[in-house]
Amino acid sequence: MERLTSTKVIPDGFQGAGDDMTMQLSVLMDQIKAPLIVPLLRLAVTICLIMSLMLFIERVYMGIVIMLLKLFRRKPEKRYKWEPMKDDVELGNSAYPMVLVQIPMYNEREVYQLSIGAACGLSWPSDRIIIQVLDDSTDPTIKDMVELECQRWAGKGINIKYEIRDNRNGYKAGALKEGMKKSYVKACDYVAIFDADFQPEPDFLWRTIPFLVHNPELALVQARWKFVNADECLMTRMQEMSLDYHFTVEQEVGSSTYAFFGFNGTAGMWRIAALNEAGGWKDRTTVEDMDLAVRASLKGWKFLYLGSVQVKNELPSTLKAYRYQQHRWSCGPANLFRKMLKEILTNKKVTAWKKAHLIYSFFVVRKIIAHIVTFIFYCVVLPATVLVPEVEVPKWGAVYIPSIITILNAVGTPRSIHLIVFWILFENVMSLHRTKATFIGLLEAGRVNEWIVTEKLGDALKTKATKAPKRPRFRFGERLHLLELATGAYLFFVGCYDLAFGKNHFFLYLYMQAVAFFIVGFGYVGTFVPHS
Repeated sequence: MERLTSTKVIPDGFQGAGDDMTMQLSVLMDQIKAPLIVPLLRLAVTICLIMSLMLFIERVYMGIVIMLLKLFRRKPEKRYKWEPMKDDVELGNSAYPMVLVQIPMYNEREVYQLSIGAACGLSWPSDRIIIQVLDDSTDPTIKDMVELECQRWAGKGINIKYEIRDNRNGYKAGALKEGMKKSYVKACDYVAIFDADFQPEPDFLWRTIPFLVHNPELALVQARWKFVNADECLMTRMQEMSLDYHFTVEQEVGSSTYAFFGFNGTAGMWRIAALNEAGGWKDRTTVEDMDLAVRASLKGWKFLYLGSVQVKNELPSTLKAYRYQQHRWSCGPANLFRKMLKEILTNKKVTAWKKAHLIYSFFVVRKIIAHIVTFIFYCVVLPATVLVPEVEVPKWGAVYIPSIITILNAVGTPRSIHLIVFWILFENVMSLHRTKATFIGLLEAGRVNEWIVTEKLGDALKTKATKAPKRPRFRFGERLHLLELATGAYLFFVGCYDLAFGKNHFFLYLYMQAVAFFIVGFGYVGTFVPHS
């Protein structure tokens, strides 16, 4: 018995710790830190710094291009031929191209009247335009409402077609593909696409079609989105800042330098011949619009972004809707890159320069690295260096580069410049969701083909605001987001450690970022829609 009790159960280095578990863990950490943790963390920092530099160079490059465009006033009308459509006495209305307007929708109770009304209000010779409503609604009541709305406009002399399917195969891509198979579409030259919450101005066709008519190399004219509910809540203001940069900088640079950019899926005018040559709509990913754009570009077609033409639409204002949208927008491009990399590399119709732009700038930097580095570096690796002071991050990587990238991103929305701190914190939180979706797309994991239509509210909030307020019903599964809460707890712990033992004052950032993760984790962001 004496021999047994005198046996050393733990190594000598742990004897002084006794039963103190905290001390044992501390000693264990010290033993594995030098040979394992420090080298791994240094490697992670190096990789993150390289990705940050790639993103930084891309942002600066695009900023320089935009400044040169402004300086030399290189407007689309100077790069491409544009003349207004004119009447022809001999040809009459047949001088105007036949236009198809597609409106795909799915249970759009709140916005179907707005979108159909705006499409039917487009100015164009009445016998040279067809409005095609592609209704995949599963709610029979909404289906009847949409059909009645189409009949109402048909009674006013509008050439409007109400099309339904007996399935939802391919989701939006499937609906658009079926719509293009209709016999009356064969007479059409161009097709405009508007999602159910988009409301084009009456002169949309007059301003976009001439570019396609006079420039046979153009396949697509993309308009800018204008957000009708940007001031609804802080979350919609944050979205406006991100999307304004996308339209003001990314789309403009792609259009003016490579004549290529990602089709936004709506508010665009396609040449039907180019759409067909590219292979039409495919449903292999959740970004059927980007898929079509890349394939058309590889066929040699050019695209034009027209920032002066703005189409009103609605931003998702509930956190649930925004998360679903961001999952699709992050997972889809990564998955498309996986599927199309070989096709891009072996293509013989486009230049090596354009291939490099597609692979490096468009996919790798903007669709993959931009999401991953934001979360991994600023929310995981950088805080970890507080716990492992042997690993240092240079000030240019931790402060200067992120600051310049942030400023370059924020210039797209000058009216919201005072919200830049909130925007940084919110984007970092959402980067967790986007990073997860990006890896799902790259690895083709479980939710890779998940398609949930972004909920639109239209005037629903105004209607419900007139009713007596109801006490919100707390739903555990809907309101709590465990990954965000766990990340917030990690950042809060590191912040406390830095406050007690650190020397670099990272705790100021860590506490703010932790609070942002907690707010989103508990679901207290965006608009709350009471359940009726």
